Order: sequence, then structure tokens, then C-alpha cells
Amino acid sequence: MTTFSTSFLFLLLVFCLIGSLAADDLQHKSGRDVCSGGSDLRTPDIRLNRPTDSVVGNCPTEASPLVMADDEKYGNKMVISLTPRLYDYVLNNVREHEILKQLREETAISQIQVSPDQAQLLAMLVEILGAKRCIEVGVYTGYSSLAVALVLPESGRLVACDKDANALEVAKRYYELAGVSHKVTVKHGLAAESLMSMIQNGEESSYDFAFLDADKAMYQEYFESLLRLVRVGGVIVIDNVLWHGWVADSTVNDERTISLRNFNKKLMDDQRVSISMVSIGDGMTICRKR
Repeated sequence: MTTFSTSFLFLLLVFCLIGSLAADDLQHKSGRDVCSGGSDLRTPDIRLNRPTDSVVGNCPTEASPLVMADDEKYGNKMVISLTPRLYDYVLNNVREHEILKQLREETAISQIQVSPDQAQLLAMLVEILGAKRCIEVGVYTGYSSLAVALVLPESGRLVACDKDANALEVAKRYYELAGVSHKVTVKHGLAAESLMSMIQNGEESSYDFAFLDADKAMYQEYFESLLRLVRVGGVIVIDNVLWHGWVADSTVNDERTISLRNFNKKLMDDQRVSISMVSIGDGMTICRKR
């Protein structure tokens, strides 16, 4: 190889190295928007740095769903963050029963109702458990309870507790339309009283599955009752544990947010259950009674 060729290759390697370092520097500079530099830049560098959880970079929402969680304890991990476009994709891959779709569309403006992907997860957990006896605390118009009732065996039973009489009328109408009303026992009134009545009637450790989606300030009390009613190996799912992200925002300190923070902390330390917090919907924690 000639001296000219050797020198040329050396210079080429140097330029490649400089270009690589420059690109890396651009991608990691604080406050820089690396998503707007051209169509070839697909992945934004959004770093969530504990404990401040500050966001570095200002990438468009739809540019990429990838988020870099950067932490000395947990290391660097690319995780998915649902953009509207990606969430549409998720919903398009939900096997939603036609009667569930009708109910969802009737109450579409509500923020209380669980999402279709959440309801699908609840139904799958019931099927995996082979559950026959279930409880729901916080029914609203019945979307999640209907999803559960649809997969219960004919001999299955779901106790649905809620204090909103008007919402329960909608739920009962859809139980009838779906042909599952014989599986559902509706308890109208304060859920705490309904659960205590079930305990006093000797129903402890007789349920396979429970879903909690009610008054956030009452979560700990509801959970204690459900833990008595659910058998060992049974599952309790708690909704809204991420609470619009406010549980991680130290500037938000209203009563419900504080209650959820305290509940999440107690649940984390509760050795009576195995837990998994999942970022589906508004956040759900899946608990298995030990």
C-alpha cells in the first residue's frame, strides 16, 4: 500500500471519529432538541434523572416513543412512552367485545372508566387464575365489571360495589344486554360497609380476584378488607396508582395524591402480597396474596 493511500485512510478514520463524537455530543447536550435536526434523527434523548425526574431535550411527542431512563442505581434503559399514535396502535390490537364497545362509546366522555387495554388485562388475569368468584369496588357504568363477567364461567359470581345509583343502572342494563346479569350481584351503597358485611357473613378467603377503582382516600381500608376476602394465591388489582403522574410530582399535594403516595409506599413494604406496578392506563398495581 502506498504512503498516499495509508495517509488517506488515516485521515478518513480521524474524520469518522470526529463526526461520531460530535453527534454524540449533540445528542447529550442539556436542553438541546435533537429531534428537529432532520428526518434521520429518529430517537430523542429524553433522560429522566432521579431523583429530580427532569427532562433533558424537547422532542416532539410523535418523534419517538423511546425514553432513556438514566440513573446511577438502575443504569441506562430505553423504555417505551406511549405517544397518541402508538396508543392508537395498542387500542387497534385490543380484542374488544362488541357489547363492551357499545358501553364505552355511550360513556366515552368519562375519565372514570377504565381503558380497553386495561379491561382486556383484567379479563385475562381472571382467565389465567381460573377465577370463579370476583369482587369489584368502584363499578361506575360497568365497563371493567362487564369485561370480567364475560369471561367468568356460567357458575361464576362477581360482586359489584358502588354508591352511584344512576351509574349502576347503566351497568345493570349492559349486564342484561350481554346476558351476564345472572353472574353479577350488585351492591349499592358504601363499599366499605358492603365488604365488611361480606366478611361478617363468613366469606373470608373465598374470592379469587378483586379489582379496586374507587375513592382514593379509602384505598388502604378497601385493600385491607379485600385482602381478607381474597384467598391465598388470589389477585387484587388496584387502579390509578400513577394518578396522572402526580404521585411523582412533589409540587402536587392535594388529599387524593397524598393518599395514593402513602398507599403506594405501604403496598411496596407489604410482605403479605407480591406486587407489580404496571404503567397501563393511569397505572395499575397487581397484587398476589401470599
